[in-house]
Amino acid sequence: MMPLPDSLETLVDRFDPSAFDAPQGRARIRLQFADDGQYDILVNGDGARVTAADTRTAPDATLTADRDTWDRMAKDLRGGMDAYRAGRLVIRHNLNLGVGFLAATSGATGPERLRFRRIDTASGALSILVAGSGEPIVLIHGLGATKGSFLPTVAALAGSFRTIALDLPGFGDSDKPLGAAYHAPFFARAVIDLLDALELRRAHLIGNSMGGRVAIELGLRYADRVGRLALLAPSLAWRRERPWAPLVRLLRPELGLLQITPRWMVEAVVHRIIPVAGSNWVQAGVDEFLRAYLTPRGRAAFYAAARQIYLEEPHGAKGFWPRLTTLSPLSLFVWGKQDTLVPIAFAAHVQATLPSARHLELDCGHVPQLERPAETHAAIAAFFKETGAGI
Repeated sequence: MMPLPDSLETLVDRFDPSAFDAPQGRARIRLQFADDGQYDILVNGDGARVTAADTRTAPDATLTADRDTWDRMAKDLRGGMDAYRAGRLVIRHNLNLGVGFLAATSGATGPERLRFRRIDTASGALSILVAGSGEPIVLIHGLGATKGSFLPTVAALAGSFRTIALDLPGFGDSDKPLGAAYHAPFFARAVIDLLDALELRRAHLIGNSMGGRVAIELGLRYADRVGRLALLAPSLAWRRERPWAPLVRLLRPELGLLQITPRWMVEAVVHRIIPVAGSNWVQAGVDEFLRAYLTPRGRAAFYAAARQIYLEEPHGAKGFWPRLTTLSPLSLFVWGKQDTLVPIAFAAHVQATLPSARHLELDCGHVPQLERPAETHAAIAAFFKETGAGI
């Protein structure tokens, strides 16, 4: 094997297994120097060691940067995440492991350091990333996404809050039970079980898309466990007729155990969800979606959750919109003016149904925390820091 670059030796020497979560107990992470050479980092519960890249074996995650970026990452404790957010470092295949490696080799020891953990709860094992100290915030991702979609949010808020981003059951690296309901009440219960496992009495919530709908459900069912809600383009019950509802009711999510969608179709969907996001985030989103979707249980969970979103009843005694009038936690809705999945026209319906809610409209699509991070995170931080907002 060629002599190791000094930057790689520095990173491996700093590896802290307590900040790293490998769901299978081990991982192969390939570090590629864009200008010369590649190396494999073999990680287990005890630590990490470096070997020559075994090109016959597919890595679990790949990190690619030029030598100057690797050198800066070795010298600067924040260098890895800064390089990734700036696009100088590319992470492919498994964002959980790739970012986990950056966190474990950062050398950071303060409360803002990023840590990946696997927590046993009454709803099964849940994969989380945590950073920061202060009042807790739980971040809930959307359909087909993972906790990785909130990395910019964690970075922005960890200086003032204890941030906890989770993979919901059925997604990312969390357990994927067959036959689970995968509807808003099911996911809400899982979040409560996570709070119990972490011994947290209450928390603020941030939810994007389906995660916003889950946050609303938490506010409706468990108001005593919830501080304030920041709802980023939340999925809401359809108000129009749903012509395909009779057919969708007949379809079984278990069909996902057999069906596989080509990657090009997944990329088209992700580009639609994040139309103006940088390519680094789009590709990471595709990778994260496919990691779960290419497993039978992940596909079944995805189809079950999508089916529940489409079939949710909007009206009637137990319908979504009448229930929304009873939401007691103060809520901030963030809407994307270019959102084609949850059109901004929904804002008027929410204003009429829940007059106490606040609203922010941004020139973006469906994922404000990735497309307009500065405005989104500034609004959330101010909202959670207001006098009387404490938990």
